[in-house]
Amino acid sequence: MPDRAKILLVDDREENLIALEAILSSLDLVPVRARSGEEALKALLNTEFALILLDVRMPGMDGFETAAHIKRRERTKNIPIIFLTVVDSAPDYAFRGYAAGAVDYLTKPFDPWVLRAKVSVFTELYNMNKRLAEQAVMLRERVAAELPPGVGDQASILPELSRRLTAAENELGRVRELARKSQDPTLAVPLSDLTERLAHLRAGFDALS
Repeated sequence: MPDRAKILLVDDREENLIALEAILSSLDLVPVRARSGEEALKALLNTEFALILLDVRMPGMDGFETAAHIKRRERTKNIPIIFLTVVDSAPDYAFRGYAAGAVDYLTKPFDPWVLRAKVSVFTELYNMNKRLAEQAVMLRERVAAELPPGVGDQASILPELSRRLTAAENELGRVRELARKSQDPTLAVPLSDLTERLAHLRAGFDALS
């Protein structure tokens, strides 16, 4: 059974972390807490995350500075970040959030359904990307196995790869529907990238069939 996606929750207030965990409890993911920007950066050293929910207002290293460190690291620069802050924040906070590399920006108190929907779609995108990466490895191994007849059990690989690609294509359709329902324009680019990657895998498979 594949590992569940992990979501990093970064907030200096315990009650906010508890509230976030409660909102996300119905989703198939693992929440990981960090009480500061420093704790978040330490967690990112050894753990792979699908998404980061990052509070803007924190003592010491605030959300913007934390995001800047995350985006500078090669290992973590592509992890999506959703900034969370109170509704009376400075008017330039949203701009600063996007400039720091956030994919979205939500003000507190936020609609729990909206947050769940956004997290759900980003988690699905993460899971699909992992599956596509595994299938790409399988396809490369299949290409490498293109040896003279009788070498290895090559024929058994193609049906399994076809099944996995079809499942990924069906899953992409489901993620597209989730994105449509969430009406979130920030999902357009990652969905487009995912569609292109899957199309390349399908083209490679069709060339071998």
